[in-house]
Amino acid sequence: MSNEFSVYQFFEDGTWERVREWVSAEEAVKAARHYTCSVAAQTGITQRVIITDGGLYQFRVAVWQRGNLS
Repeated sequence: MSNEFSVYQFFEDGTWERVREWVSAEEAVKAARHYTCSVAAQTGITQRVIITDGGLYQFRVAVWQRGNLS
């Protein structure tokens, strides 16, 4: 696993955006927390937030899905 991570958010209309790229684990977790606690997440605009590692295959290392408590 790489020491660099990226964070993405996915919207209710199917679009997505990369909100951080090639950041430290600490920065990735801070960003993911920000986007999962945002007004957009609370109202359902943001449906999913993921953190991927910086490796060749961009493995998901954390996933938040709206309405999923697990």
